Amino acid sequence: MTTVIDDAPFTGFHKRLAIACSGGPLLDGYILSIVGTALIGMTPELDLSTADISLIGAAALVGMFVGGALFGVLTDKIGREVMYTADLVVMAACSIASFWAESIWLIVILRFVLGMAVAADYPIATSLLGEWLPLKQRGKLLGFQIVAWYAGSVLAYVVGYLCLTFIGDGSWRWQLASGAVLCAFFLIIRQSTAPESPRWLAQHGKPEKAARMIEKYLHVKVDPADLIEGDVSLEEHGSIRALLHTKYRKRLAFCCGFFVCQVTVLFAMLTFGPQILTSFGMPEGTWMDTLGTALISMVFLIGCLPAMRLIDTIGRRPVIVWCFGLMVLPVLFIGIWPGMPAMLAFLMLCLYAFFCGGPNVLDWTYPNELFPTHIRATAVGVTTSVSRIGAALGTFLLPWSLTNLGMGPTFLYAAGITVIGFLICLWGAPETKGRSLESAAS
Repeated sequence: MTTVIDDAPFTGFHKRLAIACSGGPLLDGYILSIVGTALIGMTPELDLSTADISLIGAAALVGMFVGGALFGVLTDKIGREVMYTADLVVMAACSIASFWAESIWLIVILRFVLGMAVAADYPIATSLLGEWLPLKQRGKLLGFQIVAWYAGSVLAYVVGYLCLTFIGDGSWRWQLASGAVLCAFFLIIRQSTAPESPRWLAQHGKPEKAARMIEKYLHVKVDPADLIEGDVSLEEHGSIRALLHTKYRKRLAFCCGFFVCQVTVLFAMLTFGPQILTSFGMPEGTWMDTLGTALISMVFLIGCLPAMRLIDTIGRRPVIVWCFGLMVLPVLFIGIWPGMPAMLAFLMLCLYAFFCGGPNVLDWTYPNELFPTHIRATAVGVTTSVSRIGAALGTFLLPWSLTNLGMGPTFLYAAGITVIGFLICLWGAPETKGRSLESAAS
């Protein structure tokens, strides 16, 4: 199995699969971001209070916390194929239903279910992709999934801007429903890709079917008996207990730890970028603070591009350790000198966003490589769920901290969180470059 898939030539099939699997991260970025512009028209029409707005913003994050762990387990138990398109159908249905929503509680429920469906796609799609990719392309294309997240976020702001410009504040229903178009697109793309992972099939007593799929998509004949690796009957598929086994605890702690430390600062910065820039002297409520935040978001995406190459040249461990170390410097500088000029502060935020590219591309690469097939999706789901705790904390604590503590202490705390992430990487980041999935997870 390892030799056949890892040494397979990189073909159009792998490219289509990578695009299809990027649908979940792209929709995550889109769905979490489009609500920001939709709230502009939704707030007066539905007479939303500050608490209502916070509830709508939190609903998707809470849904992702629940959905990641739940559906990661199910993906390992019943297969990638069963879950592959169901989550997109749910996303499309919730997006369309949002068009007719008149109640705040209906919107909150729909956003919660959307969050669950988006989180479900991470363990489904990244596990399927990682289990099909040749060794040389695995790190780069798993890292590409986070690029899709930022692309979805940028696309959401573009769509929201166009809707507000040409339709007006009443366009919020169309904005929320627009996610269904992306769901339909990725559903079509997914029809031409592999429905199931041959590694999962072989572990569930279906080596003949796995051999037929390898022949169909990789054009290589293989003996079904050669696909069975070890005594798979002894493995607990999709088991949290198996994930917490002694030999996986350090890996799980590392993946969850660096992910949380990264997104706690990142989500806060992306969500309240205009407010942060306004605190440094940029005019409030103008195109300058909004454009500045958009440019910072673009730098987050740009930083991923060299990192995607570096993890396959110098390795995973050097990239994540050095990037976390460099991420400390700009936020620490702001914390020490909170009265710096606005343009210098903007430059510091851009440096943080660029250095964040290393951890970004390894968010889903590491958990897919460090855990075996029978708990791979479970591990991705759990790490995604735990990361949303950090995202929620960063999102909700930043406004309070800026108001009650001020800019300097707020960024010193951000630097402290990033230092913790750096220490976690020094302690636990392994090197998986050039190793098969079986070898990396052993």
